[in-house]
Amino acid sequence: MKTYIALLRGINVSGKNKVPMAELRALLSKLGFANVQTYIQTGNIIFQSANNNTLVLAAEIEKGIQSCFGFQVPVLVLQPSTLHTIFNKCPFPQSENENSYFMLLFAKPNNALINDVLQINCPNETFSITNKCVYFYCKTGYGKAKCNNNFFEQKLKVTATARNYKTMLKLLSLSTQ
Repeated sequence: MKTYIALLRGINVSGKNKVPMAELRALLSKLGFANVQTYIQTGNIIFQSANNNTLVLAAEIEKGIQSCFGFQVPVLVLQPSTLHTIFNKCPFPQSENENSYFMLLFAKPNNALINDVLQINCPNETFSITNKCVYFYCKTGYGKAKCNNNFFEQKLKVTATARNYKTMLKLLSLSTQ
């Protein structure tokens, strides 16, 4: 069995799409996944499966959540090595790294759209876009940022889910135990 990390987009945010973590762990166990762990309330799951297809795993989790909780949630499933590579490619200096965000992309964005977004300049905000992630840093904090997850989703026309540096570090730690 291989270890995977599932990232759910938009659960338990502002009282919307409530998913209790104990119920989520039970659901994934019922779906046949092993050693299911969750980290904080925002939809971070570490699990094991014999299935090697991350797209199939994501679809199974999405279907299970729809059936159990009654709403759709986009799910991104990654191998720890993929998340590790994304994490290590953060382009910011260490002084900014610890306050940076990773907007993990569910699909590769169109190059023309990437180029259009790269022309945008927001004061106090720095970002870099790859095929799998938007790396983001804001001097005034993410809560005040113009270029947030929704901004990049709209501009790149790709679903994304954001995680901060500390969450990424913890997910990597949990997935290698």
